Amino acid sequence: MQFDSTRPIWLQVMRELEISIVTGERGPGEKLPGGRDLALAYSINPNTAVRVYQELERAGLCETRRGLGTFVTSDTQRITALRSEFAHQTVHDFLQQLQRLGVTREQAAQMILKEE
Repeated sequence: MQFDSTRPIWLQVMRELEISIVTGERGPGEKLPGGRDLALAYSINPNTAVRVYQELERAGLCETRRGLGTFVTSDTQRITALRSEFAHQTVHDFLQQLQRLGVTREQAAQMILKEE
């Protein structure tokens, strides 16, 4: 993974994991890699990996089971809500970019309908 030097690494790794959860790449209840394995996979400090899991847990996307590891939440409503948040943010960002180019919402809608 190429890291963006303008954003904290833990946020970038967290976003990658969030995307893998909302896209179904990692299913509800699935075991996530241990902290050391996550650190190795992303070439990050183990303390950064711990922070990623703490923040994912705080966001309600994973849960730590003592002695077993960290797992994707089984709360499919939370996953669906996050998917919706991501979709809305993507549309918002897309429309802002088009607006900067002078493209109206109606023109954007026509472009989308023509795209295959």
